[in-house]
Amino acid sequence: MESYFKMPILFLIFNRLDVTQQVFDQIKKIKPKHLYVAADGPRKNSASDILDCKKTRAVIEQIDWPCELKTLYRTENLGCGFAVCSAISWFFEQVEEGIILEDDCLPDISFFQFCSELLVKYSDDKSIYLISGTNLQNGHQRGNASYYFSNYPITWGWASWRRAWNQFDYDSPDADKSFKSDSLDPIFQSGQEKMYWRNKIRKVKSEKKNIWDYQWFYAIWKNKGMGITPNINLVTNIGFRNNAMHTALRDSIREPSTTNSIHFPLIHPDKDINHLADQYAFKNAFSHSFSRLFRLLRENGILNILKYMMHKLSNKK
Repeated sequence: MESYFKMPILFLIFNRLDVTQQVFDQIKKIKPKHLYVAADGPRKNSASDILDCKKTRAVIEQIDWPCELKTLYRTENLGCGFAVCSAISWFFEQVEEGIILEDDCLPDISFFQFCSELLVKYSDDKSIYLISGTNLQNGHQRGNASYYFSNYPITWGWASWRRAWNQFDYDSPDADKSFKSDSLDPIFQSGQEKMYWRNKIRKVKSEKKNIWDYQWFYAIWKNKGMGITPNINLVTNIGFRNNAMHTALRDSIREPSTTNSIHFPLIHPDKDINHLADQYAFKNAFSHSFSRLFRLLRENGILNILKYMMHKLSNKK
């Protein structure tokens, strides 16, 4: 008897046929019984979007197994902030738990079982908010278990529960007040780290249409939650390209070039935040440290960095 993957999956797509096809090919291998697909609508200022969105949505028509398919196809463009988080809310209105994949997050097949097992194991543990598939440790092993606990909930291929997502607030109106107080201090290992994230959360007010994950980070931190990170990388972001909104620059730490298969049965760690891993992630994947800036300059060149900065400025207007 042919087996089908039982955990619900949300697949977020837009106008990129090539990456959408690659990720769908992985989804197709596990034959999910419950697939939810949300697609943002074409942009008003892009003549090619109408056709590209149509072609991309046609990929979903390749389903050739018994599957309960539900779609949320937008007719207008909502932007990569609100389109994503509203689709996740739509997903969790219908399911208690599930896996979320964007069109450029290419998973190893073992990612699906990894998420499914941990969704079940931690379903009633209100301190766990997210199971990530991405590891940004550049090969550094953090303990001897299959995964570790982290304050950095990477959302390039992840899973969660309705009970966790219910804490998400797109507007995050109390964020600045929280950062001014000492309530978030246990999350951060330095004043520099706290200030970095305070500034990032503040950007939400001016660039909210293109941001949702900073608000998600804040919701987890505010509620003293934590995430799970696999000890090997299970998802590769294949969306790094010149015209990408958030991944236009090459970044060897944030863009692991390979995925690996995790071994089962999983080895479970003690439930403690791995501060060494979080320190490495902040310094090498998020911060404006000199080492990271020099690496980005080396990997992209000054011309591409200047183009990226101009692109970011134009999108603020």
